[in-house]
Amino acid sequence: MTAPTQDRAAWLVVLAGGVAALQVGKLPPALPALQAELGLTLVQSGFLLSMVQLAGMSLAVFMGLLADSMGLRRSMVRGLCLLALASGLGAFATSVSALLALRAIEGLGFLLVALPAPALIRRLVPVAQLPGMLGVWGAYMPTGTALALLAGPLFIPAWGWGAWWGLFGLVSLAMAVALLRAIPADPVAAHPRQAHGLGLGAWQRLRSTLGSRGPWLVALTFGMYSGQWLAVVGFLPSIYAAAGVSGAMLGLLTALAAAVNILGNMASGRLLQRGWAPRTTLWLGFGAMALGSTLAFAALTEGQPWLRFAGVLLFSGMGGLVPGTLFSLAVRLAPGEQQVATTVGWVQQLSALGQFVGPPVVAALAARAGGWQLTPLVTVGCCAVGALLAWAAGREIQAASTQAQSRP
Repeated sequence: MTAPTQDRAAWLVVLAGGVAALQVGKLPPALPALQAELGLTLVQSGFLLSMVQLAGMSLAVFMGLLADSMGLRRSMVRGLCLLALASGLGAFATSVSALLALRAIEGLGFLLVALPAPALIRRLVPVAQLPGMLGVWGAYMPTGTALALLAGPLFIPAWGWGAWWGLFGLVSLAMAVALLRAIPADPVAAHPRQAHGLGLGAWQRLRSTLGSRGPWLVALTFGMYSGQWLAVVGFLPSIYAAAGVSGAMLGLLTALAAAVNILGNMASGRLLQRGWAPRTTLWLGFGAMALGSTLAFAALTEGQPWLRFAGVLLFSGMGGLVPGTLFSLAVRLAPGEQQVATTVGWVQQLSALGQFVGPPVVAALAARAGGWQLTPLVTVGCCAVGALLAWAAGREIQAASTQAQSRP
């Protein structure tokens, strides 16, 4: 492939991640329609929302292992086809149990798409462009989520939630075809024992990944970020509704808070490409998240809604430096090229764990305090731990660089 063709292919990989993220973000705007038509309860709504995270929390590292075994392009194409199938069948679902089962399948498809993407981008772009492109990749989730949050309230009242599901089924299928045509086939070495699935070689890669310090540091840092981010952004509709904001303005403010995260992701890639140390961008991101969450929720800003919203934007926007940097670190600190998707899977698994734990902890604290004013106790604590982990990751990078330079 020529360089321009490789660049286009890498951007197509990022676009495929955005399509997978749309599948995650399509549910929240559809919940009112599902509650009206299928009698979906609040508890069932919670299960539908968490089903994707449950798959990531329990299976991500094994799905990354599987992706490494079957080949990167093949994994993404199969994942998109799985998303297309589940979403297409979901359009005709007539029961909550069917939607729950299909949502679990969507979670598996999402992992097959998202986990091999950083390794595939690494294969497609020159080394000098890799940090920037991985920063762009880090924006796939907030981009897809923000688009779904914005488009859903306009599409669903006019066409129905079934057509909304069907639309994403078609989009996923089209994306699978585009990847199949534009991305070169996986090298034979990428899946040497494909017929054996998760064979001996795969388990050796898993032991190598989990036995290395780097993947643990990146994964734990991601968990510190993701748990607090979802806790803050996920409860914004409830917080705004309690403050008297409703309708289109509520959806716009929530989508904007998610969308500014994209800017931080993009900026992280640019900064790393210009020679900034990953530890510096992580400290900057966590520091901004600590300050932003304090402005957004502390008692001292009560009665100043726009200052609080500015705090939310600072929290989410500058916080985007963290995932963009960590995706780059996951590629650099993986034990080897054949363990990149497995490493990303472990990062995704602890990220999902953070998202699973963070919101209930913040909600319990708010219920106990009678308001959200103690939220910074959780967010600032997560930022402090994340900063310490970033320092340790920086030392790991220095050690790896020294070891590489000492080799003959």
